[in-house]
Amino acid sequence: MQRLFPLTAALASSALLLTACGGSDSSGAAGSGESGAAVEEATVGISQFVEHPSLDAAREGFLAALEEGGYTEGENLTVDFQNASGDQGTSTSIASNLAGSDADLVLAVATPSAQGVAQAVTDRPVLFTAVTDPVEAGLVESLENPGGNVTGTTDMNPVAEQIALIKQLDPEAKSVGIIYSSGETNSQVQVEMAKEAAAEEGLEVVEKAVTNTSEVAQAAESFDTDAIYVPTDNKVVSGLEAVISAAEAKQIPLVAGEGDSVERGALITKGIDYEQLGRQTGEMAVRILAEGADPATMPVESQEETELVINMQAAERMGVEVPQELQDSAAQVIE
Repeated sequence: MQRLFPLTAALASSALLLTACGGSDSSGAAGSGESGAAVEEATVGISQFVEHPSLDAAREGFLAALEEGGYTEGENLTVDFQNASGDQGTSTSIASNLAGSDADLVLAVATPSAQGVAQAVTDRPVLFTAVTDPVEAGLVESLENPGGNVTGTTDMNPVAEQIALIKQLDPEAKSVGIIYSSGETNSQVQVEMAKEAAAEEGLEVVEKAVTNTSEVAQAAESFDTDAIYVPTDNKVVSGLEAVISAAEAKQIPLVAGEGDSVERGALITKGIDYEQLGRQTGEMAVRILAEGADPATMPVESQEETELVINMQAAERMGVEVPQELQDSAAQVIE
């Protein structure tokens, strides 16, 4: 299995969430707030911006790591899971609810949720996962030294390598359409990186910004480009099937920001494993709860290894011939 490692300064772009600092008394009841105190029985609040396979996998990996670390839901772990369904107002309300709860630790899944939690929860540890640029999102002072009650894991993708896949699939490609949510800091960071990478590849970028998932289909259908690229954008990935349909109708490749989207029907990605990303975040939570680790001095972590994933069924539906050398180098080929 892949392993996450501390993010170095060279990867200073990534976005995310959260804040807090608290604990339990010696009997396991929440509320001591004393840094360094081990928690034998824990309550963990989870704020997730939207439910889709990648974020769900991160949450599941987080809970699996907690169980491996001795915290089992229904025994000595209580989980308060709240989903914003992609609505920023709901996400803000969830953050306020968690701030007033007795949670010993709060997990924020995805950048919008992380930003809300970081603003609201200031008296106990906060962890984030699936955040692209925690510094740009205002969650931590730096990746190596977060400095407050918030730290976690970043899902910064190898955007340049993902854009390069377009030319590997079609050397004659001249343009790429990119769909992203105008309200997500994580997406804006990735789009800027994609534009730089596209310029290096000689690709013109056509941007389509959406404000909600209902606009994704129209944006995808409006492209007149040689490929489509979807970053790890929560609202767009929630409406991914519409982008897949557009790519199939236009007979062009759809490059995604992560493997779960490829399993759903995008053609290809070189990305991270979200379940493993969440698992690493859970290991950080165990260090905080069981060992009294201080989030302020816990570096933001990233996944060092990435995997090339190809969906050959999607390639056939999109009318794209995948070079054999790409197939041979893939970690996973979906037939």
